[in-house]
Parts: sequence; C-alpha cells; structure tokens
Amino acid sequence: MNKKLVLPLLVGSGITAFAAEKPNIIIIYVDDMGFSDPACFGGTYTPTPNIDKLAVEGIRFSQYYSACPISSPSRTGITTGMYPTRWGITTFLQTKSGNRANEQNDFLDNRAPSMAKVLKSNGYATGHFGKWHMGGGRDVDNAPSIATYGFDEFNSTWESPEPDPVLTSTDWIWSDTDSVKRWNRTAYFVDKTLAFLSKNKEKPCFINLWPDDVHTPWVVNDDEHSSPEADWQKAASLTVVLKELDVQIGRLMQGIKDMGLDEKTLVIFSSDNGPAPAFSGKRTGSMRGQKATLYEGGIRLPLILRWPGHIAPNQLNSQSVICSVDFLPSFCAITGTPVPDNFPTDGEDRSSILLGGPNVDRAKPLFWEFGKNKADRVSPHIAVREGDWKLLVNADGTKTELYNLKTDVKEATNVASGNATIVNRMKPMAISWFNTAFRQYADLGTGVDNTVFDEQFRLFPNPVTDFLQIQTDNTDYQVEVLSMDGKRQLSAGRNVNKIDLSSFSKGVYLLKVESNGISYYKKIIKE
Repeated sequence: MNKKLVLPLLVGSGITAFAAEKPNIIIIYVDDMGFSDPACFGGTYTPTPNIDKLAVEGIRFSQYYSACPISSPSRTGITTGMYPTRWGITTFLQTKSGNRANEQNDFLDNRAPSMAKVLKSNGYATGHFGKWHMGGGRDVDNAPSIATYGFDEFNSTWESPEPDPVLTSTDWIWSDTDSVKRWNRTAYFVDKTLAFLSKNKEKPCFINLWPDDVHTPWVVNDDEHSSPEADWQKAASLTVVLKELDVQIGRLMQGIKDMGLDEKTLVIFSSDNGPAPAFSGKRTGSMRGQKATLYEGGIRLPLILRWPGHIAPNQLNSQSVICSVDFLPSFCAITGTPVPDNFPTDGEDRSSILLGGPNVDRAKPLFWEFGKNKADRVSPHIAVREGDWKLLVNADGTKTELYNLKTDVKEATNVASGNATIVNRMKPMAISWFNTAFRQYADLGTGVDNTVFDEQFRLFPNPVTDFLQIQTDNTDYQVEVLSMDGKRQLSAGRNVNKIDLSSFSKGVYLLKVESNGISYYKKIIKE
C-alpha cells in the first residue's frame, strides 16, 4: 500500500499538498559559508544565480542555526540529531594530542544515531560525497569506515578514514599534485552525486553533498597550478571560488532535471558554520562574530529548501527558529521513518515548517557549547536561545551576556544587568545543560567501562532489554543504577545478582557497585 503523508498547504494554492512518501534528499553542506555570502541573503561578492534560483523556487529561512560554529561538531550535530558535545566532539578534529587537549574524542562513535543509517533502514540508497571531518586524517588511523555510519558509497577528502586517492596525493588536505585539483573538487563531488542518483533511480536516495568550498585557502586556478599563496585569503579570491560553487550548484540542479527527478527530490542548501575571515561582518549580514564563536555570525547561517510541487516557491520564513539537529526527526517525519530511540534526540520535528507551513514555537530551548579549552576564546563557551532571548555564559558562571535578538540581532548591547529575572532563569538552565551534556555519551566502551570492573564483576547481557545479570565472587556489595549525570535511578540492594530494567527508558546508564569501600562503575545500554 502506497501511503501518503499530508503536508502543509502550498501558499496561495488553496489545495493541500501530498508529498511522495520517500523523496530523494540531498543536503548541500557548504564549508564556512557566511550568512550573507549568497546574493539572495544580501551578498555582494558575486552574483549567485543558481543558489538564488533555489530560493526563488523554494523557501528561505533567516533564523537557521548550526549545532556548532566549527566543522566537526557541526557535522556531528546534523548527522546525529543530537548536540555534538554529548558525543565528545567539541571542536575541529585534529591530532590525537590536540583532541586530548580539547577533551574530545578522535572520531564520532559509530554507535551514535546517523541520518544515513536511519533512512537506509527505510529503503534509501545512501551516499556521502565531500568533506567528512568526523574522524580520520593526521595521526588518527583507527577511525571507523564511513560505511559504518550507514553509507553505501562515499568519496571524501584527507580528513576522513578512507580518503579518495584522486584528492590526496600527499599527506595533507590538498596539493597541486592531486589528480583532481582543489578548484575542481566541487565539480567532482557533483559528478559523484549525479552518478549515484542515476544508478539508483529506482529507489529513493539520501546524499550528503559536502564540498570543501568556500573554506580557505581560496585557491584560484590556471588549470595546472594554484594561485600565489598571498592571494589565498583575499576577498577577490573568495569571489572566484563562490562563483564557481554557484556554477556547480546549477549543474547539479540541471542534472537532476535531466534525469526526471526534479519533483522527486528535496534539496537542502546550507553551511556548516560561519565564515573565516568575516571581513568586518560583510559575510555575516553585519552580525557579530564569525566561525569559532557563539555569536550569531558563527552559528546563524543561510538555509534554503526546494521541492517542486511540495514547497511553494519564493517564500521567506523570518520567524521560525530552526537548527541542524532538527533535520533528522523532520526527515523521518517526511519519509515515514521511525526516529531512533536508543539515544535522546535533541532536534524537533519541524517538517511542516520546513515545507512551508506556519510557524510553531519550539518546544524546548536551543543550546550550544564551544571553546571550553580555547585559549583565545572570543565568546563565552555556552549559549542558550529561548524565544527571542539569547544568553551566553561560561560554565563557572562568569561572562554572562544577554541579548534580545528581535531588537538586537547584532548583539551590540548586553542587557543582562537590567533583566535579572530572565538571567536567573536562563543562566542556571545553560550551565545545568552543559554539566549534563558535556561528553555525556563520549565514553561508551571506555573510561569507567574498564578492566578493573570486569575483574571484579561480570555483566550480561549488555546491551540489556529486561534483566541484567551480575556474576561475581564478592559476597558483600551494594548495587545502584545511575543516570549519566550521576543521579540515582534505582537502588537495587545488597548482593543482588539480577536487576529488572524493563521499565527503564532506552538509553545509557551507569551501574555502580560498591564493595569494601570501593566504588566500581560500568556503562550499560538499555535497549
């Protein structure tokens, strides 16, 4: 039976739109694109007719946020539907020593939810073409394959577990000796995307098209050799790179039309984080901050969705607050795919709004974390947005900043001192969230889950559905089950060897066993 999903009224059409149950979904995730880089968002560097055409034929959002103002955690957020700090991805992934210095893991745990895994379970062919940066590269040689995150096919760059040889002739992100030159990479990824669609025309496709552009260096070509290094961060070079990106977006869309897939394809266009350099706000719509800050210029980004026949053309939504963590539950709603429930989803189902429906206020505040260990931190490292209010603060309670984004989107005037009631509500909320979320699931299989516990106690099964068994030679011990933030969920008693967890929600918990004055801990997964 071919079920249909009722979606919002097409604006001005007077009829209800019925969406195909499983459209192709293509996420174009541009690297370091600022809010006002595209002309349709106020950009003046170069005309961007093909990006603008997406907006003319679809819907733009002016209050869209990334999950983090830098690459790896931003990509983790859109992939998992969860705040990236929960998974111990807090800044750009780098060397092992650099990761340790930032209290982060070397790669995203492949047991985390993944949009590709979820949609693949509902019959989607899945492809990733472009930058990965969720593990691999530098001295990290043990990152899981991209395939383990649910992708059938992939081609990626040096910052991945299996870099494409035509893109990585040397042990670095790019080189003049690469078979596919840096200035031709977006075209290469578009080629891969179109080939994947053509090969899988009989089934729905989910594709990450994640180009390196428009990240610096802005290397302008003369067919064989890169432009002088002195030009790599000049605005004139950005203009050339942005123009070429736009050309390739046009080629992608024409290819989709030529295959007869136009009305079967939902295209999402956005960026992973704010720009660097920001050129004194010219690339951020004059909003404060840039990449690697929690001010609006670092996290508020352009967003366009296009799906002919399902999204009415030429819409601008300036009211709805959307975040990249919303995509996973929203696409599950559009495609009739169950939302994974082995870990709590931070995103909300905003599918009706994304497809042109009226604004609905968020059910929960939005949170961000970035820069806890950053020596040259520009903004406080925690932020929360609730309604029109945005508060920034450090975990120790210092540097409290409060802005009303409705009246001060440039975050020019800190009004914390005059709004004690709001500060006293939002500040504890932000710090409490951080204390719970920071590395919440980052140590699955490591840390407290160690051989010391296993030498004393044996647990099975783990993951567990109903009853957890404890086997030990100890004759005097006390057992408790804790949440990951240390709150007691169950006091199981003394010397028990069987614990009933059937009433527990799915998720990750800590088993605490105390014996002879020593506490032992083990992570358990409830399925």
